[in-house]
Amino acid sequence: MKWIDPIARRYYRASHWPESLAPLMDLALRGYLASVFFKSGLTKVQSWDSTLYLFNDVYHVPLLPPEMAAIMAASAELGLSVLLVAGLLGRFAAAGLSILNVVAVISYSDLSEAGLNQHLSWGILLGVMLTMGRWRWSADAWIERKFIS
Repeated sequence: MKWIDPIARRYYRASHWPESLAPLMDLALRGYLASVFFKSGLTKVQSWDSTLYLFNDVYHVPLLPPEMAAIMAASAELGLSVLLVAGLLGRFAAAGLSILNVVAVISYSDLSEAGLNQHLSWGILLGVMLTMGRWRWSADAWIERKFIS
């Protein structure tokens, strides 16, 4: 059984190599999620009359007047996406986009199963960003290294 020991050591040493890709994967994930939400925010702003129509007649955001909900949604999609991709206040941005994602699902009663699955995927990825977010390649990490540590 002594032959297993060196094989196991090599395997477990090599199994940690993919961890070196974590900063790149974090950046790619932040870029993907930011792109999804930023494009949605741009669509809202570029066609504001249509956005107001949707928030008045199609989306039913609880507790908010439709105009306020439209402004808040567009602002959050644009602003929080920029923060997320830069990694500045990254967990705050991920939390805000998570809330926006949940409200979007709640507000649109005709959401298809595919649409629901897409929102679920975004929610899971945002949850990963929120809980695992010690992003080495981010403004937050730079600020922490420069001023906090």
